[in-house]
Amino acid sequence: MCEYCGCQSLAAIDELTREHDEVVRVISHLRTAHREGDVGRAAHLARRMATVLGPHTRVEEHGLFPALAGDFPDQIAALEAEHRAVEAVLAEAAGGVTPADPSWPDRLMAAMAVLRDHILKEQDGVFPAALATLGPEEWEAVEAVRAAAGGALPKPAA
Repeated sequence: MCEYCGCQSLAAIDELTREHDEVVRVISHLRTAHREGDVGRAAHLARRMATVLGPHTRVEEHGLFPALAGDFPDQIAALEAEHRAVEAVLAEAAGGVTPADPSWPDRLMAAMAVLRDHILKEQDGVFPAALATLGPEEWEAVEAVRAAAGGALPKPAA
């Protein structure tokens, strides 16, 4: 994905990109579970997805997006709305529950299509825009949000 602009050289963007990579990996497993009609596995994977997206979304919405909202208010609002839509479908599988609603698996897959497009918007638009427009103080604020939010992925080996 986003390797052409150099934004991954920043720790904040590198971590967000690694989380995107994990989300894409989980989406591929969700597709298999959906194709096989394995709703229990899909629910398990939805919970994994929510675990990764929780801190990821906090970093974006409380660190990165506020710094960009002045220049790109409509785009940031649309991305936040997509976060809410995906979160709502994932939340139906929270707490170890396998959703009984027979429409849930298809709604989950529709949400994953939204999420996949969302990731492309961030990696091809938001991250390069952030690299071009944010200053050191704004990046420090993003890093502070990351420190508070934590992350679901292990740190990469040095």
